[in-house]
Amino acid sequence: MGFARACSVALAGVEGVVVEVQADLEPGVAAFTLVGLPDKSLVESRDRVRAAVVNSGAEWPQKKLTVGLSPASVPKSGSGFDLAVACSVLGAAERIDPAAIADVVMIGELGLDGRVRPVRGVLPAVLAAAEAGYRQVVVPEQTAGEAALVPGVSVLGVRSLRQLIAVLGDEPVPDEPVAEEGRPDPMLAGLMVPGAGIGTGLAAGGRGAGQQPDLADVVGQTRARKALEVAAAGGHHLLLSGPPGAGKTMLAERLSGILPPLSRRESLEVTAVHSVAGILPPGEPLVTRAPYCAPHHSATMQSLVGGGNGLPRPGAVSLAHRGILFLDEAPEFSGRALDALRQPLESGHVVIARAAGVVRLPAGFLLVLAANPCPCGRHTLTGAGCECPPSAVRRYQARLSGPLLDRVDLRVEVEPVGRADLMGSGGRGESSAEVAARVRTARARAVERLAGTRWTANSQVPGHELRTRLTAAPGALMAAERDMERGLLTARGLDRVLRVAWTVADLRAADRPDASDIAVALELRTGIHRGALLKAGAS
Repeated sequence: MGFARACSVALAGVEGVVVEVQADLEPGVAAFTLVGLPDKSLVESRDRVRAAVVNSGAEWPQKKLTVGLSPASVPKSGSGFDLAVACSVLGAAERIDPAAIADVVMIGELGLDGRVRPVRGVLPAVLAAAEAGYRQVVVPEQTAGEAALVPGVSVLGVRSLRQLIAVLGDEPVPDEPVAEEGRPDPMLAGLMVPGAGIGTGLAAGGRGAGQQPDLADVVGQTRARKALEVAAAGGHHLLLSGPPGAGKTMLAERLSGILPPLSRRESLEVTAVHSVAGILPPGEPLVTRAPYCAPHHSATMQSLVGGGNGLPRPGAVSLAHRGILFLDEAPEFSGRALDALRQPLESGHVVIARAAGVVRLPAGFLLVLAANPCPCGRHTLTGAGCECPPSAVRRYQARLSGPLLDRVDLRVEVEPVGRADLMGSGGRGESSAEVAARVRTARARAVERLAGTRWTANSQVPGHELRTRLTAAPGALMAAERDMERGLLTARGLDRVLRVAWTVADLRAADRPDASDIAVALELRTGIHRGALLKAGAS
């Protein structure tokens, strides 16, 4: 009786569980049984593995073969187990040494000709293997760079099962043909989900330096530019309201250009989500800039927070993790979809429960909402001829519920651009690079102040910390207390005013917020013009 085992990884969202793939050969009628809660694509691996082994020059054992996936209670899905199944069978048949594969994690799909095809989710799978104590990983050659991002793990990238057999048996490694230069590599098809990038509104420009939209292209909009700077410096959610053509979308598209680059840890988190979702471009194994995700207003609740058949897949809130989620024409989104954002806005993650299991996905994003004042958009314009009845205006504005808006720190009215600004007589504003430098300095001050805690930005600090340990200057909260007594602020709103005030203080390099910083935060929070924002200076 022959027995061998190898390892692979079962993914649930962006978290993985190491699965032991065991192969057992017994005398009897030739048969292949696969057990351990496999899904349809995994059950079909029996035919793929048999053909790949035979076409790789190895002999298929003519005995009763049982392959078990342990732990048997964990659902397994996808074709990434093929490589581990093939090697465990060859180990049980003594074609390769069973000891050589016992503690090796193998991830990859097999073609009928023995080629190893890449699969999605390699980075989170290797991260799970490293956390479980495994130090040797075999992956398809095309995803070796992605797997190598995990420190302390030895990665072997192979193009075919023949090459892996030769490496494990200490034999000469055969050469495999590669795609001709200039022609697409068909092996990369498994890395991308058709239509995934288009359906989520994910901007490719957010992945690298590339052609980033520059804030200098925006003319006028002093208040909105200042709000953008505060949002980027503290990670605060933002509502831009105003008539069509005022520049709301233009401003939101330039927010990612002033956000600081992702840290190594943040890059791994974002890359893991994009790898699972199938939107990680080949040749770009690491996402280094904050993503920018702008789904269409017809998006369903499942496409925003995650869902799908079987185990849920990441939605737009997870694809925008550590970046920006921009909802243009926000009142046009369904009420269920908008209200589903409440929980991830507070917690930074989303928990999706389905019959197949419960998945926890990261969702720490910066929300930017853009809204018109009424269905026609001309309600706030003098002499523009808005014909919307007051009931229609109230209904339209009520689509953004109070509980959702209470979680938005900054609310700015975007005024139409005047002729003088548009024709260039007002001069160009500051560039994204100049504003980004101030944002980085402010973020560095916040990180230094919050050292030793689990928070890295002002928007993450709990309210009790702001009222006890990180206090404002004496008497600075008088205006905020008056607004709270008048009902203009809730308890959550007061906490968010304090967070914004700390960000404003960081931007002007102050030790702690004073009354002027609180006034700016109140103006940004309530949307009521008090003159404080303009006095504070604009970018």
